[in-house]
Amino acid sequence: MEFDLTKPYCHYFHEICQIPHGSKNEKALSDYVVAFAKDHGFEVHQDDMWNVVVRKPASKGYEDKPWIMLQAHLDMVCEKEPGVEFDFEKDAIQTYVDENGWLRAKGTTLGADDGMGVAYMLAILDDPDLKHPPLECVFTVQEEIGLCGALGMSANDIKSHRMVSLDGGGEVQTAVSSAGGVMAISEVPITYTNVNGHGYTITVTGLTGGHSGGLIDKEKGNANKIMARILREMVHRGIHLNLVDINGGEKDNAITRECVAHIVSNDDANTIKASLDQTFAEVFEELEFSDAGVKFVITDHEGYDGCAMDDASSKRVIDYLYLIPHGFRHKSMKIEGLTLTSLNIGVVKTHPDHVMINASIRSAMDNAVDDLVLTISTLASYFDTPVHEEARYPGWNYSEHSVMRDRFRKVFADLYGGAELKERAGHGGTECSVFRKMFDDMDIITCGPISENAHTPKEGLNLESFDRAYKLLTTFIASVDMEETVCPKD
Repeated sequence: MEFDLTKPYCHYFHEICQIPHGSKNEKALSDYVVAFAKDHGFEVHQDDMWNVVVRKPASKGYEDKPWIMLQAHLDMVCEKEPGVEFDFEKDAIQTYVDENGWLRAKGTTLGADDGMGVAYMLAILDDPDLKHPPLECVFTVQEEIGLCGALGMSANDIKSHRMVSLDGGGEVQTAVSSAGGVMAISEVPITYTNVNGHGYTITVTGLTGGHSGGLIDKEKGNANKIMARILREMVHRGIHLNLVDINGGEKDNAITRECVAHIVSNDDANTIKASLDQTFAEVFEELEFSDAGVKFVITDHEGYDGCAMDDASSKRVIDYLYLIPHGFRHKSMKIEGLTLTSLNIGVVKTHPDHVMINASIRSAMDNAVDDLVLTISTLASYFDTPVHEEARYPGWNYSEHSVMRDRFRKVFADLYGGAELKERAGHGGTECSVFRKMFDDMDIITCGPISENAHTPKEGLNLESFDRAYKLLTTFIASVDMEETVCPKD
């Protein structure tokens, strides 16, 4: 299947790929949306964060109907394969269609999350013949780093009390809930001393990674935690080492695929490599059926004479990273297959006076989030390590009754030969929760095409589904019985 740029949503997705739009770098794409809206004569507002709201008047016959919101986020997760030369602040995403009809990027994330939703909205705004009530298209920023753009908006920015989220979807399913969460950031204090000995670079690589909300229960390896295990087991086996630095991961919401540590030791090189081999054998056995590509690489740099963390700092960093909780914690006993609570050690980064460790905590229950923050803070107190919170966001709890969902189910069945729409309770954080918190009567569905491997360079967008889901979305917009739903705020 071709990526047909004569289809408006494909055209706009291609346009989006030409404009760098990683989190906190969305201004150019935000300005593009503003210019598009002005060219079409639509009411448009861009705030100081670069969120954009575009309003399109109702088509004929729908003038007195309530507003409906379409919503997607402008930013993407910027990840690339090792060795790929690509500047996410300057370069256009290079796309291609694989043999199975999936759109992918060459060596980088594609940005289907959530370029597909942005493209749908631009195509709908650009269609003069589409039947629809008054539309409020909300383009948010910094979703991937904590829903920051949506959290920066106020209820005064929004007219709608009905919402279609275009972030995700999955074509044959609609989301009915999402987790809330927070980032708990530890800053492990370090001091340096001069050391000499053999220098080594240890790399954990080959892991598949993925979205820490959707895949945290799949027993995937986290390179940061594996590195902590490597170093802690070396020390446990009697090897003396000083840590020079440790760095792994770039995104708090991506399961870390690679971590690199530099160490100095005067112990026998064969003993060090034997310890590494033993730990690898253990880790491979544990990950054989979930992340079998895991690799350990050690490079011997022989002589090293320079700064490294002193003994106390090396021990503090290694022990704290080894002990800090990570991964799947609790599942729902009500909704089959739903992860309720988890945390992901997504980023570890060495700074001049501390090592930063970022734990992304998720749960549908606020008290469970608070419990994990307290757990980390309690652990940190034994290491003289400060912990602070960033980017706390609410959860979206399941509602048994939804007029929007009932209508969507009927439209889906009509288009798909009587098939039943699936309901998905998710563990990822979504902007749905933010808008639901603004208005407790906000009626929400999610809609979108099938995609895969978000937040990784293996990300893909199924082009046949891209076509079908657009038809589903536009049919739904045209068919909503406005009299069944709540009245909007003026």
